[in-house]
Amino acid sequence: MKLRSVLTALALVLGALFAPGVGVLTAAGEAQAVTKISHATATSMFRSSGITWSSSGGCSDRNVPTCTSFDQLNLATAQGAQTLKSASGCALNITGGTETGHAGGTYSHWNGYKLDFGKATCVTNYVKNTFTYIGVRGDGAPQWRSGAGNVYADEGNHWDVTFYNCGGC
Repeated sequence: MKLRSVLTALALVLGALFAPGVGVLTAAGEAQAVTKISHATATSMFRSSGITWSSSGGCSDRNVPTCTSFDQLNLATAQGAQTLKSASGCALNITGGTETGHAGGTYSHWNGYKLDFGKATCVTNYVKNTFTYIGVRGDGAPQWRSGAGNVYADEGNHWDVTFYNCGGC
């Protein structure tokens, strides 16, 4: 039984290392399998937490860059948004999800790790007063890291958040 647990943990770590986009890290830096959710599941989760979302195109098609889609979002990302909402007490409006048109990479919007949140004083104050400033990203966006390891980048008119985990859900 113990050998099975060790082998399972090893498989998760190796999967995260050699198959980008299929693993997330816990706060302790341990690999964890990714669970993908549908747009309908994500919107239900967000609605239950009082999180809103908007789309400049008024749509949710993952293949249209003006839509806001949650199709193939990581469950941990949706839970991370819920954690942010409950911890901050701020109104949250998601303006970007898994739709095409964002920068690529392993921990990208398309791969389900990122959400964009509309800029609001409450959220900005919470991030800057609660999390650790970690410097400027390659594109010039200042960044803060939460205690759980998630990264919040100030992109000017919105927060670009990379959820490596659910933020302590």
